[in-house]
Amino acid sequence: MCLVQKSALDSETIYTELMIPSYANFGGKIHGGILLSLMDKVAFVCASKHSGQYCVTVAVEGVEFKQAVEVGELVTIKASVIFVGKTTMIVGMRVESFKPMDGIVKHTNSCYFTMAAKDAEGNLTNVPGLRLETDEQVRRFCKGKIIRKLSLEKRELLKNAVKNQTIDTLKMECKEEEKCFLPDH
Repeated sequence: MCLVQKSALDSETIYTELMIPSYANFGGKIHGGILLSLMDKVAFVCASKHSGQYCVTVAVEGVEFKQAVEVGELVTIKASVIFVGKTTMIVGMRVESFKPMDGIVKHTNSCYFTMAAKDAEGNLTNVPGLRLETDEQVRRFCKGKIIRKLSLEKRELLKNAVKNQTIDTLKMECKEEEKCFLPDH
């Protein structure tokens, strides 16, 4: 039983930044990489607030950009730790953009960052438990548990999926795909 615990509210973080022209691509939309960088920073803040330690990014799950972000909009990232393991935490995030001139708010994406806590020597270190105080926090914790399980399963599947197959078998699989082209030898 983990005796040290923190409320999910302790890690809540809200960060807002103006999207400036240097963040834009040639189409005038904000680069996805800019948004990923901002989300990574917010995930660090949440995880560090919860763990009291330096934290590093282990994985990013479920990043799907639903709507473009424009220059001049205010992007707000709302985040908190939703799940904790022994040394890792999953930070859930909702990203919204706000157009000040007309008051329109768009949900641009949601995603999950798995963060690991490190001690002063750079070794993984245990994190406090997560005290769930609302039904929504319970839902998010259970969602985080599923995210963790699927992430571990995906890594294992990718590691072993083609390991024991011959290259001829793999080439046959490739040829079954409409957009795969292999040279004839």
